[in-house]
Amino acid sequence: MAATDIHGDPRLEQLHAWLVSQLSTQFSLETVSADASFRRYYRVILEDKTVIAVDSPPSHENNDAFVHCSQLLSQHKQRVPEIIAINEAQGFMLLSDCGDRLLLNELNSDNVNRHYLSAINSLHALQQVPCDSLPQYDRERLISEMQLFPDWLLKRHLGIDLDSDEEAKLQHIFALLADSALEQPQVFVHRDYHSRNLMLIDTFEGDDQIALIDYQDAVCGAITYDLISLLRDCYISWPESQIDGWVDAFYEPIAKQLGVDRERFQRWFDWIGIQRHLKASGIFCRLNYRDHKPAYLEDIPRTLSYIEQVVQKYEELQPLLHMVRRVEKKMDTEL
Repeated sequence: MAATDIHGDPRLEQLHAWLVSQLSTQFSLETVSADASFRRYYRVILEDKTVIAVDSPPSHENNDAFVHCSQLLSQHKQRVPEIIAINEAQGFMLLSDCGDRLLLNELNSDNVNRHYLSAINSLHALQQVPCDSLPQYDRERLISEMQLFPDWLLKRHLGIDLDSDEEAKLQHIFALLADSALEQPQVFVHRDYHSRNLMLIDTFEGDDQIALIDYQDAVCGAITYDLISLLRDCYISWPESQIDGWVDAFYEPIAKQLGVDRERFQRWFDWIGIQRHLKASGIFCRLNYRDHKPAYLEDIPRTLSYIEQVVQKYEELQPLLHMVRRVEKKMDTEL
């Protein structure tokens, strides 16, 4: 990968100047990624190692939350990047380098079971981290996220205005989904525990370990939320039979602790998935219109297919099925 040209980019020039003040040796920069937020990541190439520089504008990003979660997770033996240096005023950070083995890029039909079982084990450990210092994934937050679906996908993207009856039915479904989330055990929720935010780390034993990134939006919420993020990933999908097996792998070790049967747990899992995918479909549209990132529109059909697939199992959610099919039909027509 070629070195990044810093000239003509004021933020990058400022980041480079800060790095010069922090590092006692020469270095070069390579662009790692720009994610769905306003953060940008660069690999800093030193003589004997690499580190990661982060440009996270404080006017747009909650850097205090990232620092807090990093410290909390490190204290509880979770694999996360170490914060080497930080400039809070400018929103610059220097982190240890977790490498470039993004889980999404390494998944295939031969290794996915091994990697997902490892991610499930890591998730069990993550959910032991105390979450009392985190924001609550409360009713207001759950419903406001689902509201992104009618606001951004239906109205802004497709020009669909719901009539009063449709709106009432949708709000009723939002309430049911929020009730389901809130009746679950409340645990540490990464909130984006999926293949683009899990890194594979080589160990001396030859086994790949899971490391976490992008956890700054963590909350205290439903125990199935991160599991659905992993298994019904917005960026890659797997056969339902495999997903059922992975749900079993998560549920069985903690079944007695949960105190609910497998059928009830499945309902929790399915319904939090609907909440998440309603939110995601709206966010992908918002990223296009507000943040000028159109590539995420390509992920909407997968999120809608998850909703359509699951909603068919639950009578009380049927009005949502009709809305999703209406959306899919209009999207197909406009292609």
